[in-house]
Amino acid sequence: MKKLLFSGVFAAALLGASDFNYEVTPVAGYLWNSTANETTQTNLGAMGGVENHAVYGLEMQMNNVSDLIKPEFSVLYGRDKVAGESGKTGILTTMLNGVYEIPTDTAVTPFAKAGVGYEWYTNTHPNDFDGLLLDAGLGLKADITKRIALKLEGLYLYKMNRNGSAEGSNGEVHNVAALAGLTFSFDEKAAPIVAVPAVAETVAPEPKPEPKPVVVPASVSKVAPIDSDGDGVIDSLDKCPGTPKGFKVDVEGCPLKATLHLNFATNSDKVDAEGTAKVAAFADFLKESSAYKANIVGHTDSTASDVYNQKLSEKRAGKVKSMLVEQGVDSSRLTSEGMGEKMPIASNKTKAGRAENRRIEVELCK
Repeated sequence: MKKLLFSGVFAAALLGASDFNYEVTPVAGYLWNSTANETTQTNLGAMGGVENHAVYGLEMQMNNVSDLIKPEFSVLYGRDKVAGESGKTGILTTMLNGVYEIPTDTAVTPFAKAGVGYEWYTNTHPNDFDGLLLDAGLGLKADITKRIALKLEGLYLYKMNRNGSAEGSNGEVHNVAALAGLTFSFDEKAAPIVAVPAVAETVAPEPKPEPKPVVVPASVSKVAPIDSDGDGVIDSLDKCPGTPKGFKVDVEGCPLKATLHLNFATNSDKVDAEGTAKVAAFADFLKESSAYKANIVGHTDSTASDVYNQKLSEKRAGKVKSMLVEQGVDSSRLTSEGMGEKMPIASNKTKAGRAENRRIEVELCK
């Protein structure tokens, strides 16, 4: 079976928070302190036994540093009394985290994060000390609009201050915080510029020598024009005689060719409105050229694991196939497969190269 290979390069443009370079999330929540109930001098603890209290603050995330781990700077502040003491203690907590967002096919994006921080106390009693901490958390973001999402997360903080003067204290404090806020995204990323032919582009065949005029003797009677291959172009004008039935042809009787180019979101098989229009145009071409069959092949860049990229490429190809079927193309004429990251056409060491490698190739077969 003779194959005609048509290739389209897929550029990355996320439809969601990662479409933007920066995110800011005002948050509020509640913190549970493992030393909250320590009230005696013996067990008071190096952190002073600050009681459970409300917290509020700000989280700032950058999406333009890395496609995999995104840096986040967080500030939390709370005030509450210390067990057995009068007055209020202010606690300022700063954290620098790396955030990993788990790609899904829905408006909800789970994430995990971990990092280090430092905590300052104000208006404290003698057993309160500033100190380092480690933190880790899990959460999710649910899109409300393109730029706004609801953010929910749980955070664990381990404080490593060992400067306590209270007897029997090693300064360890285990805190848990529940936070909620609204994420505001801004500074939208520009889609990568990829030089590709237009969608459903008609490709003219190579020019062929003009046929020599045929001199018909005057004595020959006029006959009706003949179209031997039934493609709608009479034999005298047909530069591609013998075209199989079912192929759409140009004015010279040669089969037309079409190709498909889309923009996929990074780590996603979603197709945006522009891509949906392109799929519809390609489906029209297939319906008009019923002799063609198509094999849709998905590719990815090298971000994430081989297993994940293989599944993602299969999902992308399957998504395009299902969209063509929805547009009226017979499913028996379509197949799909994924090649993962195994066949790059550019370097995966640059952002532009990875964008070129996230692509679909369509093989048209007779």
